[in-house]
Amino acid sequence: MKDVTDDIPALMAEMGKAARAAAAELASASAEQKHAALIGAAEALWARRGEVLQANAKDMAYGREKDLSDAMLDRLKLDEDRIRGICDSLKAIAEQADPVGEVIAEWDRPNGLHIRRVRTPLGVVGVIYESRPNVTADAGALCLKAGNAVILRGGSESFHSSGAIHAAMIDGLRKAGLPEAAIQLVPTRDRAAVAAMLTATEFIDVIVPRGGKGLVGLVQREARVPVFAHLEGIVHIYLDASADAEIARRVVLNAKTRRTGICGAAECLLIHRDIAASLGQGVIDALRAEGVEVRAGKGLHGDVEATEADWGTEFLDMKIAAKVVDNVDDAIAHIRRYGSNHTDCIIASDPAPVARFFERLDSAILMHNASTQFADGGEFGMGAEIGIATGKMHARGPVGSEQLTSFKYLVTGDGAIRS
Repeated sequence: MKDVTDDIPALMAEMGKAARAAAAELASASAEQKHAALIGAAEALWARRGEVLQANAKDMAYGREKDLSDAMLDRLKLDEDRIRGICDSLKAIAEQADPVGEVIAEWDRPNGLHIRRVRTPLGVVGVIYESRPNVTADAGALCLKAGNAVILRGGSESFHSSGAIHAAMIDGLRKAGLPEAAIQLVPTRDRAAVAAMLTATEFIDVIVPRGGKGLVGLVQREARVPVFAHLEGIVHIYLDASADAEIARRVVLNAKTRRTGICGAAECLLIHRDIAASLGQGVIDALRAEGVEVRAGKGLHGDVEATEADWGTEFLDMKIAAKVVDNVDDAIAHIRRYGSNHTDCIIASDPAPVARFFERLDSAILMHNASTQFADGGEFGMGAEIGIATGKMHARGPVGSEQLTSFKYLVTGDGAIRS
């Protein structure tokens, strides 16, 4: 993929106009065409996997030169299994029901009107992301399924990998007879392209940032286009006094250690006072045995003593903060103060604290006796996700194809007039 840097404003305006035209065509594209494009993309990606791996090797070398953390390099890395996973995700999205045109609700009015609320595409989506090259396929596929054109701006680290994956997506569009401008990838590392996207209100209908706090914060501050985003995944797990010991150990270990660099990884463990010295300390010891650095609050034994700065920190690493709380309400108060409304979990056998936890917290995702690593659109049955939204307007939680639609009202009468 060649880095084009001559005239960024002209480049982005050209891409925006092409995306707007493609969106108009996609809005009425058949479900069969979109299905064919996604299956074709999956087949092309698998056929091109050697090229993708070569491109990824360049990106990994670039990432090491930039001294990326192990967690960031893990996000960037592709191998045959991960490419197979991307292909499987494309196929899963292809097989989902087409959301466009779905009747959400319908009713008749005494005035003679029959009213239907139906799903319709948003238009043009801009996606700005870091490191993970799989987002190129996931975002492109979900936007296409929802009838949207998309402009993708991948991170500088994943520049070559994203370009190779994008080429496969274009193969799928071409074979299905859909406009190639339906899925565009910004062909430059120049950050001026990001600034241009954030203010392109005439071309882009919504921006989805997917990356670290720095990127998402920048987008939320500078965007003139509506944004679906979460700033941080400060994920809490509360161990209630009624927690089952085996469930607690399994869930906490998986939530922290399966993949530390994802937004659903646990970052803070809250432990009911009655089990702090027994089950709570046992879970901490199990975490430490797996190589997790535990920053322990008063009454707990970890690797280092927790400080105020540890509460509300997204470590994205083999680190976790741990604190003793008096009860479920104390846990709720802590999460309200330090959380990010992303994902929070309670481990308990007693239904009363579970109900309290679910009622009193307003995170986008609340879990009971399940690993927070399930905070993922693929695990929710969406095939993939374009991101996790923690705001309260329009989309919330994993953003799949359905969340990438709006709606319109179709109103039918038989000569009805208003008196």
